[in-house]
Amino acid sequence: MAKRQMALVGFLQAQNCSNYPASWRHPESATDFLTPEYYQRIAKTLEAGKFHMAFFDDRLAMPDRYGDSADESIRNGVRVVKLDPIPILATMGAVTSRIGLGATMSTTYYEPFHAARQFSTLDHMTNGRAAWNVVTSLNDSEAANFGQDALLGHAERYERAEEFLEVVHGHWDTWAEDAIILDKANGVFADPSKVKALNHEGAYFKSRGPFTVPPTPQGRPVIIQAGQSGRGQQFAVKWAELIFAIFPNLEYAQRVYGETQALAEQTGRDPNSFRLTPAAYAIVGESQAEAEDKAAMIAELHQPIDTLALLSEALNYDFAAKGMDDAFSSDELEAISGLQAIRDRVIRLSGKANPTVRDFVEHSARGTLKEMAQFVGTAKQIADGMEEWFTGKGCDGFVMAATHMPGSYEDFVAHVVPELQRRELYHKDYAGPTLRENLGLT
Repeated sequence: MAKRQMALVGFLQAQNCSNYPASWRHPESATDFLTPEYYQRIAKTLEAGKFHMAFFDDRLAMPDRYGDSADESIRNGVRVVKLDPIPILATMGAVTSRIGLGATMSTTYYEPFHAARQFSTLDHMTNGRAAWNVVTSLNDSEAANFGQDALLGHAERYERAEEFLEVVHGHWDTWAEDAIILDKANGVFADPSKVKALNHEGAYFKSRGPFTVPPTPQGRPVIIQAGQSGRGQQFAVKWAELIFAIFPNLEYAQRVYGETQALAEQTGRDPNSFRLTPAAYAIVGESQAEAEDKAAMIAELHQPIDTLALLSEALNYDFAAKGMDDAFSSDELEAISGLQAIRDRVIRLSGKANPTVRDFVEHSARGTLKEMAQFVGTAKQIADGMEEWFTGKGCDGFVMAATHMPGSYEDFVAHVVPELQRRELYHKDYAGPTLRENLGLT
């Protein structure tokens, strides 16, 4: 039986910074983030490291909930540039041949036919390497950019998302694999009996079809989803093939990993049919002291506005409206309509039913290096930490975030990847041309 190996994913932003909002302040961060060459360099680096996939997180608005203004976010560069990731993936696909390429698209503001066609087309243009990160959007700022006054309620967003996924998968299944005949002599392009209309009519969507994109090289794009608590976790276990998560430590990871596996079994899903991959930073040095010095310098790049602006954005709540030591009432906590996983994490880690703003800043660690797992040390020490998480039932791999671009990934690929390969924890080459093959998915 083949040894279990971890999946590695690059966590990208089509922005002026990496997932670490202070990364643009790093003296070695590249500044050409508005060019194709910037993203192509990163794609080639990750493919050289045999990463399974690179995927883009995304939002549909600037962080402007804090103080009801975007001014501080703009002044401080807190994720204010947000390019459309789909065209960027096409440019990355043009200079690579094996790495998977994923993008975020919201089920709250787009139509299923649109998403189905974009990702099917991307899958064809990358020869079977496309993935879709399914999100439900999270704040009123995004709603305002799409002509709506406020974000849909949490439950309704997921109900809409459920139907959205049903319609998308319905369209992806409307062409039989052998529908195209290409009989030039008799003038028959395809068999119409093998291309059907969907004719969907539901609570949120009507979509007729027939779908306009034939079956893709990997059958259908891979589905990514980030739900890790409550309704989001149920949604992820039902639909996702790669579950993206943020865990602050191994104990927390083991708990949620176990809960996710158990939920899959309870609902009839094979736990081996998806991969759970938490986000992590890796800061590598020739010695432990050198790596710690690097980490300290990087941590000092963070500004308090980074956390407050991103908390306000993610939780759809203006954190300027309360004092640092003011507690949230139970009604206020219940009314939080954004990323409820952050709220639940703060309550769990603080041990308080009614945490304060300071508790949210401390225990969410939003926008700081402490927000997610950190591996700091020599290549061997980083591999030790990743191996402990992987073999200790905390994850199936990692979504590697960058402290600065592209240096973070260059260091990881040059030093940590060979150590993981030496331990046979990570593949030495791609299994095949499609993302599904490389992730071991059907």
